[in-house]
Amino acid sequence: MIKKLTKHGNSLALVIDKGILDLLEIGADTPISITTDGKHLVIAKATDEKVQRRLEAVIEKGNKKYARMFKRLAD
Repeated sequence: MIKKLTKHGNSLALVIDKGILDLLEIGADTPISITTDGKHLVIAKATDEKVQRRLEAVIEKGNKKYARMFKRLAD
């Protein structure tokens, strides 16, 4: 799907079709996260920061504990 940005005051807006919003269960009050890798714009439901920090801690702990195994699997 190709979309064009719409002028909205001094900004530009991206209008997302209702079907996509329904599919992703996103509404006007849903917090979203907008990130980029320098080439792509990624729009997603915002995650709970507490849950995100906890997940990152678990991943870091697992990486430390199993670093040698991960290295062997990668080779």
